[in-house]
Amino acid sequence: MKISEIIKKETPSLSFEVFPPKNSESYESIKSSALEIAKLNPDFMSVTYGAGGTTGSYTIDIAESIVRTGVTPIAHLTCVCSSRDKIRETLSEIKARGVENILALRGDMPQGMTEKSLDFTHASDLVKEIKDFGGFCIGGACYPEGHTECDSFTKDIQNLKIKVDAGCEFLTTQMFFDNHILFNFLYKIREAGITVPVIPGIMPVTNAAQIKRICSLSGTVLPRKFIRMVDRFGDNPVAMKQAGIAYATEQIIDIYSNGINAVHVYSMNKPDVAEKIQSNLKGII
Repeated sequence: MKISEIIKKETPSLSFEVFPPKNSESYESIKSSALEIAKLNPDFMSVTYGAGGTTGSYTIDIAESIVRTGVTPIAHLTCVCSSRDKIRETLSEIKARGVENILALRGDMPQGMTEKSLDFTHASDLVKEIKDFGGFCIGGACYPEGHTECDSFTKDIQNLKIKVDAGCEFLTTQMFFDNHILFNFLYKIREAGITVPVIPGIMPVTNAAQIKRICSLSGTVLPRKFIRMVDRFGDNPVAMKQAGIAYATEQIIDIYSNGINAVHVYSMNKPDVAEKIQSNLKGII
């Protein structure tokens, strides 16, 4: 099923994200975790793509396994290190495996590479390629606090408009921990003429070690309420996990309350976290 159709529902939807293994040794355990999350019957599941396409085959394998459960998957696809022929080959394989949805991403620019040496320099280039190939519902990423590589928020929104105009049917946000940031972002992109659905991405932070990585990679603003939670419970793994799930649940309920019906949870291959959040929302979804 196409995600563009799933998120048209008037009732709230909930989806989860999993990531593929980095090597064959951990493939079965990670696949098992993904299938445990699929048993929760979420509205859809996304499967990420390793840096430089290093886990591409695992991404497609796990997405196909999710198809077999009856849950709709979306496969991430990055383009920065790929040739046009390689992308076409990958699209053919994804289609053959029964996957109808792709999240089109540029991916991280490897050190030493220049844009002149690449077939694809922006996610919008990949979106156009997928659109020309045909048969897929195409999603894209967006950044409520601005992309870390873009020197202005206004420019970032202009780039987002280019990506949407190229064929993106919906957008999924990077994680954020203050819903006011999301609502302000939505106002600004609507003002810029971006009208496609936006799915907020929520990260349940269940251990304090995640915080440093989140901040180093994304530049995400941590609100005082969130910092107080980590300060109070960060040294107690059980308490931190419960508090992080509760914080994420509160964010999701507030998003639903403000009329946004689709939420995506970065569940990090943790079936217990996904199950607990879904359980917290069972009367709503």
